[in-house]
Amino acid sequence: MERVQLAHDLSFSRIIQGFSQLMDWNMSKPELLSLIEHCMDRGITTFDHADIYGDYMCEQRFGEALALKPGLRSRMQIVTKFGLVKPSANRPLNKTRHYNTSKEHILRTVGQSLRNFGTDYIDVLLIHRPDPFMDPEQVAEAFDALRASGKVRYFGVSNFKFHQFNMLQSYLNVKLVTNQIELSAYRLENFEDGTLNHCVEKRIPPMAWSPLAKGKIFTGEDEKAVRLRGTLRRIAAEIGTDQIGEVMYAWLLRHPAKIMPIIGTGKKERVDQAVRACGYRLTLDQWFEIYQSSAGHQVP
Repeated sequence: MERVQLAHDLSFSRIIQGFSQLMDWNMSKPELLSLIEHCMDRGITTFDHADIYGDYMCEQRFGEALALKPGLRSRMQIVTKFGLVKPSANRPLNKTRHYNTSKEHILRTVGQSLRNFGTDYIDVLLIHRPDPFMDPEQVAEAFDALRASGKVRYFGVSNFKFHQFNMLQSYLNVKLVTNQIELSAYRLENFEDGTLNHCVEKRIPPMAWSPLAKGKIFTGEDEKAVRLRGTLRRIAAEIGTDQIGEVMYAWLLRHPAKIMPIIGTGKKERVDQAVRACGYRLTLDQWFEIYQSSAGHQVP
């Protein structure tokens, strides 16, 4: 599988496996390990997490599976996110949903994530969402401490607009290496508001969450979903597949920004569909047919 270079000694697999729904899959530790190995056998070596996923339990469950075969750790890249806090029986002190990007919280959360994964380093740490109460000097101090201790190799953000990214970067001694944003043929906001252009400008390959629009493209009955689904089916036939999801992955992969789609499935056959999409290359006409079908009008 193609790899995307984020730094001189860091690359991600072009397809990334995500675990936001891990606790819903009801997998045993051996079953989860089998899924991880299935991904890695197909070149997917980058795994996306967040401390809050699965009511604060997904990181730990992943770590328990990884402990069955710890030698895999050196061959994978673990990404996790922090900063979004929500009430949970697993976090009884959390009284309200809020953001926390204080130095103390960052260091404490990373320590817990390391224990959850059973590892001594995280490859890339992301701020989960922009924090209107952020003190960027505290973030910078925490990132410096984590890098100096070897606990985190690189840093990035998630769901940041370009002005938020630039503000934070101006305080940091480290370069942010990615922005994880929502990108799909159904959701064009970050294509149109300058967010993706900013990634290209800064040479930071973006991670794309919800590349299949949370499944809405398969079942949605709104005008856009119906219109776009018809276009995807026609182009799927043209490129030799009957899976419109593969076309949606291929549409993102065709973009010059080196978009890295995050798949969030516990089914091996759907992992294989995403991998197959890497073998398709849409024509420019096909790419714009999909774009215009989603937008509902021709480009000017």
